[in-house]
Amino acid sequence: MSIWKTAVSIEVLNERAQGNMAGHLGIEFIEVGEDYLKARMPVDHRTKQPIGIMNGGASCALAESVGSAAANYCVDLSKQYCVGLDINTNHIRSAREGFVIATAKPFHIGGKTQVWSINIENEQGQLISVNRLTMMVQERLLK
Repeated sequence: MSIWKTAVSIEVLNERAQGNMAGHLGIEFIEVGEDYLKARMPVDHRTKQPIGIMNGGASCALAESVGSAAANYCVDLSKQYCVGLDINTNHIRSAREGFVIATAKPFHIGGKTQVWSINIENEQGQLISVNRLTMMVQERLLK
């Protein structure tokens, strides 16, 4: 059973990512499943720290980008939207090159809050970080 309440497509997600942090970091949405969303990010000059490994903040930005996008498609966007309340990241392994892939899956989709798990792996499937993102569901002010 699909979790999406608003139609979601890779093309629209990638179009919306342009001109903001996700676009600046090279984040690209790559897959939508019945209960998950995937995006990838390059490990390059935009996302590395001076010692040559991926910056932990880049992991958080990727996790929040994919989790926030997923959360917003789990509500009727004409009536509601979601914003981040809290993000927690545990760094497991460093990444030096290639791409990292984030998969967002919900722990909880409620009327007022959502809690998401976002695992980030390298291209070999090794875990880079585990992330938990809590989102608040807001009502749009209708005029």
